[in-house]
Amino acid sequence: MISRRRFLEQTTRVAGSAVLADSVLAGVSVAEGPAADPKLLERAKALLQKAPLIDTHNDLPTMFLETKAGDLTSFDMSKVQATLCADIPRLREGRIGAQYWSVWVDSATQKSHMALHEAVREFDVALRFVHNQPELEQARTADDIERIHQTGRIACLLGIEGGHMIENSPAVLRIFYELGARYMTLTHWDNIDWADAATDRPQLYGLTEFGEKVVREMNRLGMFADLSHVSPDTMRDTLRVTRAPVIFSHSNAFAIAAHPRCVPDDVLGLLPANGGVVHVNFIREFVSPLNSAWQEKRTAALKSLHARLDTDDAIAKGIAAWEKANVPPRGSISDVADHIDHIRKVAGVEHVGIGADFDDVLPDSMAEGLENVTRYPYLFAELLRRGYSDDDVLKIAGRNHLRAIRQMETVAAELRKTEAPLITEGRLGEWKK
Repeated sequence: MISRRRFLEQTTRVAGSAVLADSVLAGVSVAEGPAADPKLLERAKALLQKAPLIDTHNDLPTMFLETKAGDLTSFDMSKVQATLCADIPRLREGRIGAQYWSVWVDSATQKSHMALHEAVREFDVALRFVHNQPELEQARTADDIERIHQTGRIACLLGIEGGHMIENSPAVLRIFYELGARYMTLTHWDNIDWADAATDRPQLYGLTEFGEKVVREMNRLGMFADLSHVSPDTMRDTLRVTRAPVIFSHSNAFAIAAHPRCVPDDVLGLLPANGGVVHVNFIREFVSPLNSAWQEKRTAALKSLHARLDTDDAIAKGIAAWEKANVPPRGSISDVADHIDHIRKVAGVEHVGIGADFDDVLPDSMAEGLENVTRYPYLFAELLRRGYSDDDVLKIAGRNHLRAIRQMETVAAELRKTEAPLITEGRLGEWKK
């Protein structure tokens, strides 16, 4: 299955992906990447169980809506679900202790003013899923995560993937917080009224005054400002105005893979003073250091096709043939570990986490060896092979995130004593500058 996210963002796919998807849906087994040293793998699994392992980004709620319009009775989540990116058995095998489920709505819905409506559908399906599974429990605080993990259940939190969903309303932001959202990615693929995205043309060159007010209101509430997907200028503005740690819920290092979704070194260098955490992503486009060169070649091929061909259908067939002959680089577990190495070098090991971003069931979407949610231990076995200590692994797996949550909660508790809620409805012209 090709997810709505993949289609709408028009990210490049290998010709023949549909065939791969069909094989997965039919239950055909798919290779799961290279093996690891058995002793290191067992050590990694034990550490992840202890940490707990916290993944800050998974798009399962969107898949529920895409596949069965949110009808959860269609799925027995106690068994492996080949059409979904996660289920209870595979989360257990991957040693997940806490999972943020993403509330994602296409950023184009801001133009039709359907963003809030669609966001409510995502909240609904995510909360119904969590509340109907005995092995899951909703968490709202760092203490909740640790308590739930100690009971043997999986702690579940929510993250809003795109500030367009609040439709310029701090009141909506507060309601999303009450529903359990503990971060909001300030933008998604497109710019919004008050912040620039990484993958759109610069318009605001960061945050507007209203955008700064939104970040401060998130500080007051106790909600992370998530800087995945935002432009470097928006990253820098947010780090300038925030009073609490930020997160990147699913981002990598630009120095390793030069994709606009990755984090530049100057921003990484600001994290020690802020206390924020970059949660490393497994999606191939953001992992492989070879992807940028491949994209440039694809763009050149597409330009040539436009010059030679007259119809959209002919161009589509031409680029599909080019992609079949020029398979895009996927990257590997080693490449993901290289991103972790680089973030540790620039920002410090206290500022690295995991945000895999599983969002479909195609075996070629993610870095090789990290195809699904069972594979986290293999990445940590690679870190152990590279000489990371047990304490380093515990920090990266989840303890850095828990520390950042507690810092955020402390800031929010103080700010609520001194600051009133942000009120802009009826005064939007005053604040939207």
